[in-house]
Amino acid sequence: MSADAAAAGVARAEVRITHPTGLHARPAVRLTRLAKAFPAASVRLRARPGGDWVDAKSIVKVMALKARTGVMLELEAEGEAAEAAVAELKALVERDFDEGHA
Repeated sequence: MSADAAAAGVARAEVRITHPTGLHARPAVRLTRLAKAFPAASVRLRARPGGDWVDAKSIVKVMALKARTGVMLELEAEGEAAEAAVAELKALVERDFDEGHA
């Protein structure tokens, strides 16, 4: 991250979806709930490569990504607690959205 981005309170990270069914309904709900828990003015994500940014606090927009297993997500937050928001969202994806698998 550049010094300008850090000074502006912007945090970014990338994480690969490993959940067997991707970012479907239950994981999307967990992700949006967590995003809403942070006071950051903006929490966004997109599927790489080249996907459009969507509001991570909107279940409709997150589900519209239709991100499947193996997709790389790019996370970005700006404002208060931006670093914490990105770190916790990344960790949630890495933990397969806290869903056990059979």
